[in-house]
Amino acid sequence: MKQDLKMTNGEVYAMKKLEVMLERQLSDEDMISYPDFEGMWSRIEQADHAMPQGISSAESAGSYRRRSWRKVTVAASLGLLLAAAPVYAAIQHDWGNLLHGKEGIQTALSQNLGQQLGQSVTIDGVTMTLRTAIVDDNRTVILYSLEAGAEADGQFWNLQELSLKDEHGKSSEGEYTYLQWDDVNSRYNGYFESDWTPQKSEAAVTLTATAVQSFTYAEQDIQLDIGSQALQRFPVGQEGMQTLEVQPFVQSEDKLLLSSAVIFDQPEAKDWTFPQIIAYRNGNEIRSLPGGTFGTPGDNGEYTMRQTFNTAAVPAGDTAYKLQYTKLAQNITGPWSFDLKLSKQQMESGTVKIDLNQPLEPGDTANTIENMIITPTQIRVSIRVNGDYPQIPYYKYALEVDGRTLEGSQYRSPKDEPKLMTMRFERPADLEVTPETPVTFVGSYKVTTHSEDKTPLQLTDISAEKQSIIRDTGGYPVKWTYYMEGNDLYVETESENARFGGVNQTHINLGKDRIIGRPVTINFAADGNNKAIDVYKDFKGTEASIYMFYYTTDEPERETRVQLQP
Repeated sequence: MKQDLKMTNGEVYAMKKLEVMLERQLSDEDMISYPDFEGMWSRIEQADHAMPQGISSAESAGSYRRRSWRKVTVAASLGLLLAAAPVYAAIQHDWGNLLHGKEGIQTALSQNLGQQLGQSVTIDGVTMTLRTAIVDDNRTVILYSLEAGAEADGQFWNLQELSLKDEHGKSSEGEYTYLQWDDVNSRYNGYFESDWTPQKSEAAVTLTATAVQSFTYAEQDIQLDIGSQALQRFPVGQEGMQTLEVQPFVQSEDKLLLSSAVIFDQPEAKDWTFPQIIAYRNGNEIRSLPGGTFGTPGDNGEYTMRQTFNTAAVPAGDTAYKLQYTKLAQNITGPWSFDLKLSKQQMESGTVKIDLNQPLEPGDTANTIENMIITPTQIRVSIRVNGDYPQIPYYKYALEVDGRTLEGSQYRSPKDEPKLMTMRFERPADLEVTPETPVTFVGSYKVTTHSEDKTPLQLTDISAEKQSIIRDTGGYPVKWTYYMEGNDLYVETESENARFGGVNQTHINLGKDRIIGRPVTINFAADGNNKAIDVYKDFKGTEASIYMFYYTTDEPERETRVQLQP
């Protein structure tokens, strides 16, 4: 049965930050030196609050007056900020629904497999306390609380740049944190999760936050004309934001796309404002559809957004639009620092590593299931992808373990392993896994990448008038439409055949003269939408040779099953 969970201001903030921070983390602009891989990773943005919630903020450079904070530290155990020896049988706390979707962590806590930390730092009346660490060969999770007094209406607290650093000061990879207001205890509960695990049984590390901050929401009216595809500009003049630019597009009959950008005159404000467009109808908020992207830098460093609305929900004339953003209300700088000695010793007896090296499907030489790591909290399956574009061809995946189905999530690999993908499955408390337990990886909804079509499409007589060409692509009729809007060239691709997944990204010319189109639309693999729009800013001329990086085809019915053990 689904639970209808009412979200507090802090939880809504964290949900929105999931979209923003994962977009920033997983859509590094350097990756768009050729194809745009955003869609590959942005699917994760549609997860619920149990998914990674990356959160980051920064001190305001605006009218905020810096306070001279009186720094007070309170030791909750001997040797505060000194290396703490591992202490087990962690004190049990009521974490509410903070760990919803983190069943493996709940299992470890219920079995007293956590490492008690018990360290606190108090600065200017705000106290951060580390409670428990769960460390195994798959991940490190640290549970903590933040006490800042009663939750004020419209105000919420957050940590800036919470990170786990080794003895050399290097931050770990795959970090994210999530805070949730605990109404019973009048505090925030949070968890920090990292891909880092000790190479040996124990390791000395430091958990550091650069600041603890409070925020409020603010909104500003914008007179947006969704009936025009022209670029519309609105002055902002708040929280380091200078100008908002919005361009509406009809993505399909039932979807309206708003492609936006915020130009900052105080660039550091990008770290905490997290702007987005909100629609209101009859005084009720109409949120954009899941899967929006936020925070990708534009050509000139602007903060870009892409949001899609259901057309019927936002009729012209009956809908008001506002720019919503967060304002930095209070900034308490550190040191918010905790020296720890973390151990995975408790977990080692229940950890199994299995080398597999099995093809993802019969005859597949490009995708190999390398290994499986089973710990008391999680099962992780790693897949090596050796194609030109690192993505797994199946977009739905699960593990069948002794007749039970575990739903998984895909995580991006460390920078030094860009072609190693990991699937993680939370381990239920009552799931026993022995060497004889049947474990099968199930992949479904196949999306195939095709990069063999290198023939350019010739665009002629380019003007403000829309022109269309039907071109056969892999046996599918694909409609190409091109036109000028102001100084910019737009190229649209789509097909009436739903099995055509879509054109990934286009470019004009080859070699040093290559100009890469910037995607305007939000396109995710396996989303059933094959319409894409690229824009070429300040295009000169009336002809162009346009190429595809690749296109995809969809087979929703396809499935692969790989027995991992016995």
